[in-house]
Amino acid sequence: MFRDMRRKKQALSKEDCARILREERRGALSVIGDMGYPYAVPLNFYYDEAEETIYFHCAREGHKIDALKADAKACFTVWDGGTQEEGDWWQHVESVVAFCRAELVPAEDTARILEKLRALGAKYFPTKEKMEQEIADFAGQVQLVALHIEHLTGKHVREK
Repeated sequence: MFRDMRRKKQALSKEDCARILREERRGALSVIGDMGYPYAVPLNFYYDEAEETIYFHCAREGHKIDALKADAKACFTVWDGGTQEEGDWWQHVESVVAFCRAELVPAEDTARILEKLRALGAKYFPTKEKMEQEIADFAGQVQLVALHIEHLTGKHVREK
């Protein structure tokens, strides 16, 4: 169903892919948008390793939501900031590509929404108090999206 990675020597292990998804702060969500055009948007996310699911929140309406309602297939890409060896001009970059099925978590699933918003918030907010205040103010207005990973690849590239 999914293509094999062409450059297998550059493939990352499942553990390295999980590390990148846990540690990196931004990713790009790609969906099929209006008139069949690809639509990619950067966003914050949380990776639930046990579920093999990526979570993010957004408004309850808009381009992303319309696209996901029309077709639940999505691609999510994350890459690290790269490293550079002393004396070299090129970067070593690791990236992950996840092919997913999106689930729009129903607003009635309050317990799950709050659990995942807290996990997401813990990754980004400087204090638990600020996170809890933001959740109290806005949790009822957001759409939680679960990206259930169906295929995952990772790659190490030397940009030379």
